[in-house]
Amino acid sequence: MKVITVIGTRPEAIKLAPVVLELNKRPHIESVVCVTAQHRQMLDQPLELFAIKPDHDLDIMTAGQSLAGVTAKAVEGLDRVFQEERPDWVLVQGDTTTAFSGALAAFYQRVKVGHVEAGLRTWNKWSPYPEEMNRCLVGQLTDYHFAPTERSKNALLREGFNEDSIFVTGNTVIDALLWARERLDSYTVELPDGLQQSLEGKRVVLVTGHRRESFGEGFINICKSIKQVADELQDVAFVYPVHLNPNVRAPVNEILQGHERIHLIEPLTYMPFVWLMNRADLALTDSGGVQEEAPSLGKPVLVMRNTTERPEGVDAGNARLVGTDFDAIVGSLHELLEDKAAYNAMANVKNPYGDGTSSQQIIDLIEQAS
Repeated sequence: MKVITVIGTRPEAIKLAPVVLELNKRPHIESVVCVTAQHRQMLDQPLELFAIKPDHDLDIMTAGQSLAGVTAKAVEGLDRVFQEERPDWVLVQGDTTTAFSGALAAFYQRVKVGHVEAGLRTWNKWSPYPEEMNRCLVGQLTDYHFAPTERSKNALLREGFNEDSIFVTGNTVIDALLWARERLDSYTVELPDGLQQSLEGKRVVLVTGHRRESFGEGFINICKSIKQVADELQDVAFVYPVHLNPNVRAPVNEILQGHERIHLIEPLTYMPFVWLMNRADLALTDSGGVQEEAPSLGKPVLVMRNTTERPEGVDAGNARLVGTDFDAIVGSLHELLEDKAAYNAMANVKNPYGDGTSSQQIIDLIEQAS
């Protein structure tokens, strides 16, 4: 049996790396890795970390690329690869343009599709954009839906998918996180000069933000709220690995640059990011991955979005939606940083997204189906 795993972005690489490693353990499976390199700069390092060498690299990224351009190039390139390789299964992950393109190209070649991290929904096609529509379209092209939680399964059932095609496996990001955490002590973490020392004796808020729907006023509010709390709480440091998108960098640099307790750094590779998340007291983020990972590390999460397709963390009490509202962000940061009971109530929550065996479950199911 031949399985092609399609990867386009850094989060896909991290979440699919444990799947590829599991595929490589199976003697009856020929594993092929194809990267679109939708995000070239941020993709290669996690592949290197997990010792994954792509068999095909479409290298489609261009400066100022549009969603339509990425989709067109990815579908055409993947179609050629699938014609050449003739796989039995194509695995895609999540809600990227690469995931949608991979599922569509596989459908054109009549190849079975396995969707890792299936069933996440907000039922608002504009939030998050374009991810919500990507994952809905992938669902229509999928043969096996690997849902991370029962809620995700129920979302798929609500949309009319056959229950026999839906499997609750947990999320592979927990597999990757536990793999990385086991190696932190023996790994030389490279951080910007002086960052570790500047964090000594400080409580740390890890910030990540990149969502398109927050461009403009949303990011201005986010940055102003961070600056406000940094001004008010002298023992708190913010560390913000700033996304490469200029729509993010412009307001972040304009409002936050130069503050002594706000550290704006370049995007981190995976192991330093895990170290930093483990060091932080809480996360302020719009990232889906951080929402999933933080509970395993006992970190409360403030989600800078109005909706989330990962409500399990909110339901469990580990995450709270604050959107891009200045007052909500400032108020929640003060509460968690100054009220120990409120902090502990969010920190001591069992991770609802899995136990680290998701990849094994997924590959077992594919083997059983073939």
